[in-house]
Amino acid sequence: MNTAESTVQAPQLIDILRRSTAFLARNGVESARLDAEVLLANVLDLDRIQLYVQHDRPLIPVELEGYRDALKRRARRMPVAYVTGRKEFMSLDFAVDSRVLIPRPDTEVLVEAVISRLAALGVDDPLVVDIGTGSGAIACAISQGLPGARLLATDISGDALEVAESNVARLGLSGRVFLAQGDLFQPTVGTEFEHMDVLVSNPPYVPSRDIPSLAPEISRYEPHLALDGGPDGLDFYRRIAEGAPSRLTGRGFVALEVGDGQATSVSEILADAGLVDLEPISDYSGDTRAVIGWAPGVRGGADEL
Repeated sequence: MNTAESTVQAPQLIDILRRSTAFLARNGVESARLDAEVLLANVLDLDRIQLYVQHDRPLIPVELEGYRDALKRRARRMPVAYVTGRKEFMSLDFAVDSRVLIPRPDTEVLVEAVISRLAALGVDDPLVVDIGTGSGAIACAISQGLPGARLLATDISGDALEVAESNVARLGLSGRVFLAQGDLFQPTVGTEFEHMDVLVSNPPYVPSRDIPSLAPEISRYEPHLALDGGPDGLDFYRRIAEGAPSRLTGRGFVALEVGDGQATSVSEILADAGLVDLEPISDYSGDTRAVIGWAPGVRGGADEL
């Protein structure tokens, strides 16, 4: 009798969602309802829609305790992806934590641009170098889209490469995506990737002074090493442009993600380095999110795609 009574009195999903949404909103979380749903679905190992299909399901104490812990961390403005330890990117499931930046949907247009341009060139076995790979999202997504590609994913952070290594392994890409630690082009020296068909990167591009003013989810939790682009945010573009042209094959190009308002400056940096047919790549909102620069004389350059 006592057991039945306690089950009846146990909090149900719909009530818990209502209260947790209000709790997150009071703590400044703008996407309170969505985050409450995502966190609860993660704790219960359910799809979000099942929270409503099973709206009258009670939570057992261990589930409730796990959800409370997740809510507390989110209320401290820890990103949802760090709370759950996972993030979807290009329909692939990546492990993430505070050692790496969280993959963003905006970056998907960079991956799509690389894949589509290689397809237009008829290149199905490219050598691709991903500088500053972080979680490995860009490299793994390109590999998934181009099974014949060989990729070298590099990062100066050994901690980041541990996360990338776990993702490469869990996605079954160990024979196609290789990892190396080092600064910019240094890991390619003496390898088959010393001359590459594609250099792709989402480099640090936030001006140093702007980092403290970013949303708490970013400024408090994401690695500053992967954010800080120097005084004007363009330091890494200059360094990449300086070394890229001499390392591209005759069918090669550079594809770089850029921050808001940086496309023109990055295009000028690449042009000054000798790259041609500069292409701005827009995201789904119409904002320029990446820039592509081609090696001189590459067949299938911007005008032919």
